[in-house]
Amino acid sequence: MSSQVIKTTEELLHPILEHKGLELVDIEYVKEGKNWFLRIYIDKPGGIDITECGDVSEELSEKLDQQDPIKEAYFLEVSSPGVERPLKTKDDFSNNLNKNIYVKLYEPVEGEKEYEGILKDFTNNILTLEIKVKTRSKQIEIPYDKIAKARIAVTF
Repeated sequence: MSSQVIKTTEELLHPILEHKGLELVDIEYVKEGKNWFLRIYIDKPGGIDITECGDVSEELSEKLDQQDPIKEAYFLEVSSPGVERPLKTKDDFSNNLNKNIYVKLYEPVEGEKEYEGILKDFTNNILTLEIKVKTRSKQIEIPYDKIAKARIAVTF
């Protein structure tokens, strides 16, 4: 059911975002406690502001009310993905070269299922990550299809 809600929401959202020059980062439809949440994460180069989130929320809410694809009560949240933005698509990886990222894998690569390092390359569905091993730098190649989750990782 939640996959159908996400699909319908994405179809309704696409023309709104395209018209405003915004990018869809992610959609979540989750139950937390007794409440359902439909969360929309949007962005654009240079970041988005609260007014843009509010405008998208209003337009989407109107379309959702018209189509009524969600039968139970829910909360609609539209926001920025934040500084630790998820990397969901191949384009996300290509557009974030030389940034520090965190990846969690479905199965181990070189004995590990989690890595954090600098994304050096993304070619032929292989990402090259420069990681620190004690005081040395090492490059590791990770096939795209082994990535369960990935996000920008903030370093201080």
